[in-house]
Amino acid sequence: YHVSQDGVMVEQSGAWGRWVFPAMVNDGARETEVRIEDAALHVTRTGGKQWSNVTPKGLTDWSKITQIDASHFDGDSAYASVSRFRIDDLRPYIYRTRDGGKTWQLIVTNLPDSPVDTVREDPVRKGLLFAGTETGVWVSFDDGDHWQSLQPNLPHTSMRDVVIHGNDLIVATHGRSFWILDDITPLRQLTPDVVQRNAVLFNPAEAVRVRRSLNTDTPLPADEPGGENPPNGAIIDYYIGAPASAGPISLEILDNSGKLVRRFTSSDPPWITAEELQKQTIPPYWVKSPQTLSTAAGMHRWVWDLHYPPPVALEHEYPINATPHRTPQYPLGPRALPGNYTVRLTVGGTTLTAPLTVTLDPRVKTPAAGIAQMFDVQMRLADMLTRSSEAVTKAKAMLAQPKITTAMKQQLTNLLTGPKEPEAKAAAQQPAKTTEVAPQKQPPPPAEKPLTLTDVQSAISTLYGIVDRADATPTPAQVESVNATAAKFEIVMKRFEAVQIAPR
Repeated sequence: YHVSQDGVMVEQSGAWGRWVFPAMVNDGARETEVRIEDAALHVTRTGGKQWSNVTPKGLTDWSKITQIDASHFDGDSAYASVSRFRIDDLRPYIYRTRDGGKTWQLIVTNLPDSPVDTVREDPVRKGLLFAGTETGVWVSFDDGDHWQSLQPNLPHTSMRDVVIHGNDLIVATHGRSFWILDDITPLRQLTPDVVQRNAVLFNPAEAVRVRRSLNTDTPLPADEPGGENPPNGAIIDYYIGAPASAGPISLEILDNSGKLVRRFTSSDPPWITAEELQKQTIPPYWVKSPQTLSTAAGMHRWVWDLHYPPPVALEHEYPINATPHRTPQYPLGPRALPGNYTVRLTVGGTTLTAPLTVTLDPRVKTPAAGIAQMFDVQMRLADMLTRSSEAVTKAKAMLAQPKITTAMKQQLTNLLTGPKEPEAKAAAQQPAKTTEVAPQKQPPPPAEKPLTLTDVQSAISTLYGIVDRADATPTPAQVESVNATAAKFEIVMKRFEAVQIAPR
């Protein structure tokens, strides 16, 4: 069979095969072929016309070379994994050459007795290697001189292949599905001095502003096996050398002008309690779990969802496109604009910063001006939604006061729900003041419903949801509706402010 992937072609028949790969050197790419058979490696630099035996010493018959990976940084370096599982030799074998196969070094320090099925070099950081054995995945930060486990929640099974795709590490197992380690950016920045520091903020990878799934079906049942998508947003990794004892830590997102976009602290209360979670109208396992910045020693990961703080709202809901343990509560805050941001981590009085770039979903063709207009409308509506929701809540609290005057009670009631029906009819039937009396030929048009704070708040909430349905320039109708609602909002807010300052 033939397999072509990432510039590597494999041709295999029976117990032998050959790998063809480009050797990346400054003087241009040259093709190198390595023929692999039982206990033998051959290399050619003449396109197959002449071969040289470069078999590592000690590699005996019945040794199966499971993979060879050419270095991305050096045309004379390569890595080969070997399995002697067929003759009941369970020891690990990984070989490294730095001189085109003239000499090989066995690099297996700290690896347990388990045949090796694959070895890969990271294409971004030189010396960062990954290996898959019959029982787990391993990582080396020093070009294979030492290895350590990279297992987290992986099942202990045969790891048949490892591939680095972008910033993700993908593992193909034997009988236990594909597994993906999302965003290995911190591994590429991990150095020996990192663990000596009190705190480290890793430079996050580029974040793409992608919308969560819009599938309208409810999620699979809890007992149905299924894959898990990567988190939506900016993945931020930080390290704490010792438990933070100087108070809470904070993580802030600043825009390009230095203005605060979002702030999280380790003392933030959960957005929903366990008791409130049980009262929701959807299964509790659908809902996004409350998270708090960890102050424990070690590596930590935080995901910013690329939203500003959510506006204050009187009603909350969950989208029909639910995802187990990841379904957010609406409304969310306005979506952050594509551009450059700064992540700021404060631990025990020490402040660390790192740059963050947010890009638009490449499938979205809306021009930057349209995305900016959408953002401005969202921010405007979010502000009105917060102020109107707080006003409704405060007005209801004032109505509940035992010593409220009759006049103020009537004003607040009219502001929230409008005058009672008899009063409204009387107002509608009141003839207009005119200088001359003329016979009325037809009944007057129905009176417009009195403007109330509750109705305006509801209209703002509806518009906020509509504008956020797609990454698109707001339509003229939407802009017109927002402007009209904003005018009504100013009117009812002035009425509410007048009630609050009315003499008692």
